[in-house]
Amino acid sequence: MTDAVPPRLLVLRALGFGDLLTAVPALRALRRAYPGHQLLLAAPARMAEAARATGAVDRLLPTSAPGRTVPGRIDWAGPPPDVAVDLHGNGPPSHLLLRALRPARLLAYAHPGTPDIPGPGWRDDEHEGARWCRLLSWYGIRADPRDLRIPAPERPSPAPGAVVLHPGADAAARRWPAERFAAVGGALRAAGHRVVVTAGAGEARSAHAVARGAGLPRSAVLGGDADVPFAVLAALVARARAVVVGDTGLAHLATALGTPSVVLFGPVAPRLWGPPRSALHRALWRPDGDAPRPGDAHGDVPDDRLLRITVADVLEAVERLPEPGPRRGHRPHPGTLTGVER
Repeated sequence: MTDAVPPRLLVLRALGFGDLLTAVPALRALRRAYPGHQLLLAAPARMAEAARATGAVDRLLPTSAPGRTVPGRIDWAGPPPDVAVDLHGNGPPSHLLLRALRPARLLAYAHPGTPDIPGPGWRDDEHEGARWCRLLSWYGIRADPRDLRIPAPERPSPAPGAVVLHPGADAAARRWPAERFAAVGGALRAAGHRVVVTAGAGEARSAHAVARGAGLPRSAVLGGDADVPFAVLAALVARARAVVVGDTGLAHLATALGTPSVVLFGPVAPRLWGPPRSALHRALWRPDGDAPRPGDAHGDVPDDRLLRITVADVLEAVERLPEPGPRRGHRPHPGTLTGVER
């Protein structure tokens, strides 16, 4: 006699590191709503460790596509999923990808291109984390957008108490100039802080340029030729004094671990992708007006609004950060997901 196979719940979010972390509240809500299901996350293979850290995902189903496009297929085997949830986007490509698997139930935002799929209406001016909680709430699944925290890993940090500078981002529009990161690093080093620079795969050149400009040794750079393994990166961030970063995945990791951060915004407002309103986080933003997306987040030159942020702005923001508190469990942050706009 074989054990019964549990029903399966498939979630599509085949995007990046920050995208996964903003979806943690929705993933946890699904875990609570379907405790007897096996929860599978269709996401890039490199997200496996981060997915496990959420405590909500049973297994990652490797699925990817270039940029932020919808994958062409999901390698699904066995009976159709009992429930499929579109946390990837809004529109026929992702809807039809999931519907092709013939799930008993499909949860997604409404779109005129797939009128037979019920759901709430999409809003452009909405924080990414709150967006997916609202989707689930429409289907009767309680979701708390503040439920962002993940536990700190047990392993030691490679640089305990350091200020972590992360100059990289997957688009030039969100990369504050390396020479400014170097100036920040140099000033922090001169003030007595330990400073390290993190880099994703392919970012070694810019990371080492920052380290040289800040007067740091080559050993102060972690990653670059390859991504820093998630367990190492999480241990570093969890026990850091602070993180200085652009609008990219490491900013969301600082939020998830309750580490003080200074996050630099340009083409997109922090009210859409920023940290929760909290003394732990400073979101720097120099807009022209009230538009939530005044620039191209995937542009090939640094956004003008990002360039308005000065070295002095960043150093002042770091100085105003509180000391990090204890990192236990994944209790939600106080406050809302509107971001702190200054």
